[in-house]
Amino acid sequence: MNIFDNFMKKTTEITDDKKTSNNSLPPNNNNVTVEDDRTGLSIPTLKRAIADNLFYIQGKFPTIATENDYYMALAYTIRDRMLQRWAVTVDSYLQSKTRVVSYLSAEYLLGPHLGNNLINLGIYDRVKQAVEELGLDLEHLIAQEEEPGLGNGGLGRLAACYMDSLATLEIPAIGYGIRYEFGIFDQEIRDGWQVEITDQWLRYGNPWEIRRPEVTYEVKLGGHVEHYTDSHGHYGSNWVPDLVVKGVAYDTPILGYQVNTANTLRLWKSEAPESFDFQAFNVGNYYGAVNEKVICENISKILYPNDEQIQGKELRLRQQYFFVSCSLQDMIALHLRRGGKVENFYETFVVQLNDTHPAISVAELMRLLLDEHELDWETAWDVTTRTFAYTNHTLLPEALEKWNLDLFASILPRHLEIIYEINRRFLDEVAIRFPGDEGKLWSLSLIEEGEEKSIRMAHLACVGSFAINGVAQLHSELLKETVLRDWYELYPEKFSNKTNGVTPRRWMVLSNPRLTELITSKIGDGWIKNLEELKGLEKFADDGAFRKQWMDVKLAVKKDLASQIEQQQGIKINPESLFDVQVKRIHEYKRQHLNVLHIITLYNRLKQHPDLDIVPRTFIFGGKAAPSYHVAKLMIKLITSVAEVVNHDPDVRDRIKVVFMPDYNVTNSQKIYPAADLSEQISLAGKEASGTGNMKFSLNGALTIGTLDGANVEIRECVGEENFFLFGLTAQEVEQLKSSGYNPWDYYHDSLKQAMDQISSGFFSHRDGSLFQRLVNSLLYDDRYLLFADYHSYIECQDRVAEAYRDKDKWAKMSILNVARMGKFSSDRSIKEYCEDIWKVKPVPVELYDLCPDGECKLV
Repeated sequence: MNIFDNFMKKTTEITDDKKTSNNSLPPNNNNVTVEDDRTGLSIPTLKRAIADNLFYIQGKFPTIATENDYYMALAYTIRDRMLQRWAVTVDSYLQSKTRVVSYLSAEYLLGPHLGNNLINLGIYDRVKQAVEELGLDLEHLIAQEEEPGLGNGGLGRLAACYMDSLATLEIPAIGYGIRYEFGIFDQEIRDGWQVEITDQWLRYGNPWEIRRPEVTYEVKLGGHVEHYTDSHGHYGSNWVPDLVVKGVAYDTPILGYQVNTANTLRLWKSEAPESFDFQAFNVGNYYGAVNEKVICENISKILYPNDEQIQGKELRLRQQYFFVSCSLQDMIALHLRRGGKVENFYETFVVQLNDTHPAISVAELMRLLLDEHELDWETAWDVTTRTFAYTNHTLLPEALEKWNLDLFASILPRHLEIIYEINRRFLDEVAIRFPGDEGKLWSLSLIEEGEEKSIRMAHLACVGSFAINGVAQLHSELLKETVLRDWYELYPEKFSNKTNGVTPRRWMVLSNPRLTELITSKIGDGWIKNLEELKGLEKFADDGAFRKQWMDVKLAVKKDLASQIEQQQGIKINPESLFDVQVKRIHEYKRQHLNVLHIITLYNRLKQHPDLDIVPRTFIFGGKAAPSYHVAKLMIKLITSVAEVVNHDPDVRDRIKVVFMPDYNVTNSQKIYPAADLSEQISLAGKEASGTGNMKFSLNGALTIGTLDGANVEIRECVGEENFFLFGLTAQEVEQLKSSGYNPWDYYHDSLKQAMDQISSGFFSHRDGSLFQRLVNSLLYDDRYLLFADYHSYIECQDRVAEAYRDKDKWAKMSILNVARMGKFSSDRSIKEYCEDIWKVKPVPVELYDLCPDGECKLV
């Protein structure tokens, strides 16, 4: 019997059962409860609901249904069981006077919803049984879900973790962003090169979202500004746009773990106010009839367009302003609906800016308050500066967003006027604080002077926010010493640190069920909501039997990943080998090529001494390079080229294997983190703001090799320096070396000559000596990220790693202690600190109640 026949048989049985339960009740009806198919959680009810949703929502029946149809039926079934929580949560917030956190982020890298929602509802095992009784496989159905690629990397994944924690901690919150039709590209590797494929995550629909066509706002773009004085002597501004775009809300419930709170993620889709111009069509201008629709819809079409060309820059600015304007208009509408006045808007919403992408919010809220609600400047500025808080995510000056003045003026002419006025008043304040210091005025100005004037968006965020925070202790200190030094000197009271965290629900419970079960068997499941309870594992670190169980779990997970790699890439790897993993965005400062130099060094050792006894290693890479970042794409080609040589050399005899796993995303990372033995966190000290991959690896039992960069510093402090493999220069030593005159050639002649010559000669590229020349030259003549300076220390540290791995019992103890001491790095802790120190909000538990008592909903 195939899956369709089995499902048909089971659904027939379900229908018969339902008829019996509804029409053949025993005499004592008071003792019989028939569950609602939308909310019931018994196995029969779940099976019945899946069958109903397959037929009544999708119009499919088993004979013609695909596995994706079954996934959709299950997804709708689970969403039904979330809707009461969601509706009651929204109603509770509307009825209360509590302050709501508004999280503005251009990215949300959510990952698949189904598995996570089953975990948070606490019904994973129950649904698995129901699905199996229908002849289906839950893991296969979960794998059907298209991942929403609404983010680029760590920034978007952090936003997703924070939304999970906000709901779990029962914090009133709403997330705002863009509903990109095409998310971050899917990555294929062809002949060793990255190839970008369109991410069509919406091709089969998205069962988790609900379109809100009644929640729309107009967004103006371009045009000019007219000024006037009304009959009361009030000076006003009227923005006459070239284009008006409509933003339509799409809402997704974000459920907390084992609570009734389901917060809202509201994403905006851009549409034309009128989709078809009949006048243009009637005169034969068929393209013109739909031209405005195309222009408007392009705004939310794709995540991060290539902004090398002016068209890309223009679209990116339009995107940022579009979602910010829709979000602020929505917040004001919600505030007024609760009976508030615009003068006390900040009492209803506190708005967190997730990096500089939404920094235009400062000018947009001023515009709305001044032009739409006719507040005076002082009142509007007071409201604005009591509303916003700003999180900075970078120490790289080039990543602090700036907009060319002419481009900005062509898209947002009214905002340019407002920014000039903010800047004028602000610089007057600076001049009083620092009389005669022209340098201070220049460094703090919102306008950067030069051949091409530009607007400094980080400066706009700083001046318009009441709080500024970094995302790791080292990052926050370096912010105050480097890129935001003058701002710290001016407003020290605004600055704080909020170290990032990750949600244990997705990154342990969902992605590593074997380890979750083992931990819970020893210390209970309280750690899932209070990660500090992992400390209870410490007493088992010296238990030999527990260490064996621990390593058995790790080996089982590694076997799963090895099987996947062999199936997908045909590369057979040894699960007993040390899994040395570096997965993250491909970037020079993250130094994947330093890892490659270690591989080449090991390879050369084996070539010189074929019988050398080394610890077998499997090097696993993953990550995407920005489409226009040519050096990063060349780094991927280098990894795959070295892999091609090493994996096929008989002298190596499988003691080294190199794997590049394509299309690194949340789905794939959930399989990689649990399998890792060694976590590569090798960025140049002082360049990584925090990182969260380092936390996910450590939480899953991997040991870290890393520099004192980002959150590595705090991880090492927590797990103990004896359980962390440290190498490389400190941030202070990096600056000292650069200021004293760093010369890469000194290190090349000392220890790097053989490896670098092999790369430049074409040894790893079929004798094409020119292929990697750009990468080689960047290291020999520039080496901005001091790869050569850290190489020797890195190689020595990797040798210590190998020796440690030989003693599997000791390694197991180190791994256990890593997990036991990672309680600080929960996103729950991060959110609690934001709530206490910045947002000043407290949990609001949601009690479930019937919005339609006695089956009658009030329509008015």
